This record gives sequence, structure tokens and C-alpha cells, in this order.
Amino acid sequence: MSTPSARTALPLAVLALVALAACAPQTSGAGAKSDDKSGTLRVWLFQEVSNGPKQKVVDKAVAAFQQAHHGADVKVEYIPVDTRAQRIKAAFNDPGSAPDLIEYGNTDTAGYVKDGGLADVSAEFAAWGEAKDTDPTAKQSVTVGGKVYGAPLFVGVRALYYRTDVLKELGVAVPKTQDELIATAKKIHQAKPGLYGLAVGGAYTYGALPFLWANGGELATENGGKYTSALDGEAARKGITAYTSLFGDDNCPAAKCAQMGGNATVTAFANGKAAMVIGGDFNHAAVEAGTVKGKYAVVPLPGLAPGSVAPAFAGGNNIGVLKSTSHRTLAVDLMEQLTGKATQREMFDAMGFLPTYTDVRAEIAKKQPFVEPFVRTLAAGAKFVPASPGWGQIDSSLVLPTMFQEVVSGKKDVAKASSDAAKKMNEAFGAAS
Repeated sequence: MSTPSARTALPLAVLALVALAACAPQTSGAGAKSDDKSGTLRVWLFQEVSNGPKQKVVDKAVAAFQQAHHGADVKVEYIPVDTRAQRIKAAFNDPGSAPDLIEYGNTDTAGYVKDGGLADVSAEFAAWGEAKDTDPTAKQSVTVGGKVYGAPLFVGVRALYYRTDVLKELGVAVPKTQDELIATAKKIHQAKPGLYGLAVGGAYTYGALPFLWANGGELATENGGKYTSALDGEAARKGITAYTSLFGDDNCPAAKCAQMGGNATVTAFANGKAAMVIGGDFNHAAVEAGTVKGKYAVVPLPGLAPGSVAPAFAGGNNIGVLKSTSHRTLAVDLMEQLTGKATQREMFDAMGFLPTYTDVRAEIAKKQPFVEPFVRTLAAGAKFVPASPGWGQIDSSLVLPTMFQEVVSGKKDVAKASSDAAKKMNEAFGAAS
């Protein structure tokens, strides 16, 4: 929910936004009866911590749209992240005052579709020439039941930040496998007790998932549109065991690290309190602003085999057209303008948001070296959360963080904690179906 530049709310994005899917109301699902080719389109976008650069890019895209669509006007409103839930619920309940397009966290798609809020734009997306270069994971984030409900705006992904000076001082090589990563983290902490070897967090779901996925585990399996938790599978338990092995006095003490989320782990690294961290492309600015500037590098998070990349969670945001819009054709055109290649290039330059187009990402990786490890991570095959409206409830009720925290605190073993978490997930999937 999450997400780039210095902002912390949306790594993507990603993390807090999923709660909205659980609380958005059911609607009649009735679409608008008209498709006006003129008039005012209302757009709600998220307000960033530093919103000026984003607004300049959006203003340019809107100007180009209005020049190509005489008689059409666009009103953009930047809504605060902390009040977005109420605003979106009201929009779904009252189509008369709702916007025509909204920006939303990519894990919310299934919930918003179930609530009848988003328009099916499958035909327009398929006919859009630029869409063919959208990376598969980004397209998956706007797809529910084989239908497309928006266009990806940006993607956020995580990789391994490490202190070049610390590894050099200790004569330690950059880890090339997951086992090496865990061993290296503990070796560093042993040599330098004042540093976490690898900063980890019990509440850092999207930092933990690469361990689960690298070991062959899955969050859930899907059959006929219905999801069943796979957390209690053997492969998933191997990944949970690997991640939770990093909590302890030999790396990141559970008393301090069990409650940490992703932002806290990145802050620890940026402030020189950790030798390694799993951070996003969207954390680059925060790390650059820290005491470790000039003393770190980034590589893809290693998988099990030497040279492999652990699958990362692909966070980010999308732009969707509301089903209730009375300007559907114009709204879809504006969606394409706001999420097209030209705008995404400029949004990267302005905000650091990673484009969702594979060719555009390759271009910027050549110009901006820090992007390259994240592009490699995405190219290796990033993954997404289950496309179920139940995911919002699972995330907002902290099912996965609770599981990790139960293990690292010693309250439950991996088998018991994962079984209990799987049961909670299945209840949420069932209630949402």
C-alpha cells in the first residue's frame, strides 16, 4: 500500500491503503446512464508529503488532455492520506458528488470492484497501444476476475541496502544467497554489537514476504475465484522460519525489532544503526538524507540459489475510473493521459516513482544507476497479494504481523502460528466471497 520518493505512507503504498477495501460500503453497482463528451471531470489524487513536483507533472498532463478535448475541463483535488477512507466511502455511496477518477493503492482493487466503485475498462486497456508494455505484475494489480479496472500509475519494490564501509571493514562479501544473508547479518552483529546486522521488523509484512516466496511458499491459492490460505504449507513455513530466525540477540533483538514496521527499519539503516535493510526504491531519498549517504549500495535481495533474486512484493498505485462517472469516454482518455509513458517518465524525474512500463524502466535505469537493482528485481519476477476483496480485512487486522510476532516472542512455534493465521485468512476470504 504501498510509494516512492521520500514519502512513507505508500510503498508502496501500499501498506495502509489496503484497509480501505474492508470498510468501503456495498453499492448498487449501477453505472451512469450518460457519457457526456464535454463538461468538468473531477479527479482525486493522493497528496504527497512534498506535493509540488507531483502537481507540476499532473498539471502538464491535464493541460495536454484539455488541449486535445475541447469543451472538457478538469478539476484535480489532492486528498489527504489520513482522511481518504471517509472520502472514498462517501464517493461510493453518493455518485452525484463522486469524482470521475481516483488514485488508489494497488492492493485495493479487488475490494473496490466488489463494492461496485470501479468501472471495467478492459476493452479500452486492450486497445491502448502503450498498455502492451505494462509489466505483468502491474497489470495484475488492476485485474480482477480477468477484467481490468484501471491503469497502473507507478510501482514500488524492495531490494537489499547494505553498508559498503562495514562489509569492507569486516572483510565480508555481499550475500549471494538467503543463507549467506542470514549468516552475514549475524556475523556483522557479533563483530559490531551496536549495529543490527539486518534490520527486520515483526510488523514489516512486505519485507518478510520475499523469504516466504523464495522458499516456494505462497500467501494463498486460488481455485475458481475462491482463495485458500497457503501460510500453513511446508514451503511457506520454511520461509517464515527463515525470516523469524533474524530476530534475536544475534542480529535484531526481538524486544526492539518485533514491533518495528518497514519505516522503522529503514530509519535505523539511514541513521547508521543497521548494516543492512530491505528497503524500497521509494526509500532512496530518505536514505540519502541520512548519515549513511555515500557509504551504502543496493543489490536485489538474494534468493535460495547463488545469483537468484527473491521475489519482491510489487506495491504501487493505480488510477481508476468510477463506474458512476457521466463522462466515461473522457475519463478513460484522461486516465491514459495521467498514466501514459510520458507522464510516468516525468513523474519519476519529479518524485522517484518507478514507471510500470518495462521499456521506460530500462531507459531510466541507464540514466539513474540507483534504479538498476530495483529494475532487476522487477524483471526477475515480483509478486502480488491475492486479488480478493478479503485481503483488505486480512491486512487491516494484522494477521501476518501477529503471526511473525507470535513466533519471535516465543508465544507460538511456526506451525501453530501459521495454522492460526491461515484460519484467520480463510475466514476473511470466506466472508468476502
